Amino acid sequence: MIPEPPLFVLWYDFSKWLLDKTEKFPKKARFTFSNRIDNLTLDIIEGIIEARYSRQKKDILRRIDLHMEKLRVLLRMCHDFRYLDHNGYEFASKKINEAGKMVGGWRKQQENKRK
Repeated sequence: MIPEPPLFVLWYDFSKWLLDKTEKFPKKARFTFSNRIDNLTLDIIEGIIEARYSRQKKDILRRIDLHMEKLRVLLRMCHDFRYLDHNGYEFASKKINEAGKMVGGWRKQQENKRK
């Protein structure tokens, strides 16, 4: 069996944590914030899988970056509305930043391959 890439492992574990958190949001936030956050989170993990197996990684990695940025903003709003406590927001921000750096490194690697 091929070992899973560190980005996949990090995002998979973070996704489990985040999906558990959004499930506990107040009912009024579940249909707005929870659904969007959950979908972005799952879109990112799907993108990581696609990029791993695709020859055309550049556009997929750019889309992953965009989804991460959207997720950052939504989590910031959830923190402002107090749906996500400060420690949870801080943890999520660190994990997204860590994953973003990995995606950025992967993008740079792909650009260097083309040169």
